[in-house]
Amino acid sequence: MPTDRLSTIFASLADPTRRAILARLADGDATVTELAEPFSISLPAISRHLKVLEHAGLISRSRSAQWRSSSLQVEPLREATAWMEQYRQFWDDNFDRLDAHLRRIQRAQSADTTPSTSARNRHPHRHRRTNP
Repeated sequence: MPTDRLSTIFASLADPTRRAILARLADGDATVTELAEPFSISLPAISRHLKVLEHAGLISRSRSAQWRSSSLQVEPLREATAWMEQYRQFWDDNFDRLDAHLRRIQRAQSADTTPSTSARNRHPHRHRRTNP
């Protein structure tokens, strides 16, 4: 089991059901029953997913009378996004360099093919076939 906060956050995000629960909670608070509606799993299974999300700090849960509501907590998502951002910048920079390199190759290939085409245009009789 992960011990640092970021590992706990990413481990909880690794499950598609938990990601779907977070997506639903982005629209507003919901009860366990409401969160379970789109899934073909039991209420106890949904509750276990909620406990994992709560342990990671991604949701908070409150009780009002007989209802237990879950709420999305954005700070852990900000932490995960900040960590990923440094790698996004790394990949963006690498893709920019690759794009520039490919453009240089295309220009070089274009320059290599242009003289032969223009030579034919300057001397069309050299490339024309004559019939005997």
